[in-house]
Amino acid sequence: MAGILNIQLNPVLSDKEKNLLSVNKYIEQFADKNLDLVVLPEFFSTGVHQESFVNSPEDTNGGIVVEALSETARKFNTNIVCGSVIERDGDNLYNTSFVLDRSGKIVGKYRKIHLFRFFGGNENSYTTPGNLPPLVVEMDFARVGVSICFDIKYPLLYKSLIKKGAEIIVSPSAWIKLTSLSDKQKQDAATCWKALNIARAAENLVYFVTSNLTGNLSPALYSLGNSMIVNPMGVVESLQGQNEGADYKDIDLKLVRELKKTVPVAFID
Repeated sequence: MAGILNIQLNPVLSDKEKNLLSVNKYIEQFADKNLDLVVLPEFFSTGVHQESFVNSPEDTNGGIVVEALSETARKFNTNIVCGSVIERDGDNLYNTSFVLDRSGKIVGKYRKIHLFRFFGGNENSYTTPGNLPPLVVEMDFARVGVSICFDIKYPLLYKSLIKKGAEIIVSPSAWIKLTSLSDKQKQDAATCWKALNIARAAENLVYFVTSNLTGNLSPALYSLGNSMIVNPMGVVESLQGQNEGADYKDIDLKLVRELKKTVPVAFID
């Protein structure tokens, strides 16, 4: 068994210190558990705040956000997928997820490939599509693949991750909708979101872990929460709803490993 802590936040816009304190508060609540992996949302340290993205990005080592989370990893003896930050590399900005081991060392980073540039999204106007290979990190308990938010719409990325041996795939997210939607449209959006998560888990025979932002992000936008852990059979083992918080789940990696032997979808085109 492996212990996953999935954290769902409604971040304070542009306040990295407060948001990092919130992360530590939730991890502290589960410090008595077997913390093999902590997963944080996309943009958890700033919220969806373009001014922060452009004017105060992190460096190629994740800057102050990853430095603080490195201390957290050491303190709680856990691996962390650090949500995502805006990373500056030369003249380009990337939406980047850093992965830390229990010693706080960076053991991988993934730059988001599929930028949200549809339905009014403009992520491509200030960030560059990722230029690094798809990332699977050999951790001390499992092989973990990394994606970010809108990547979930592109199944071939996940095929590449399971070909690299991923047993768990994480998806830090900020799945955003307009507050002007009707109640029925909001319900439909949540249904679609859940279906995407279930599909990515079941078709790839992995545990799929999505940590999402939640709550109103501006007068016009909200993130729908519903952070999830879905098992390889497509069964939702954890669903957080729309409140900020964290949920801990023990997962059975033997299930993934047995399925990889009996149903080798990674090697079937």
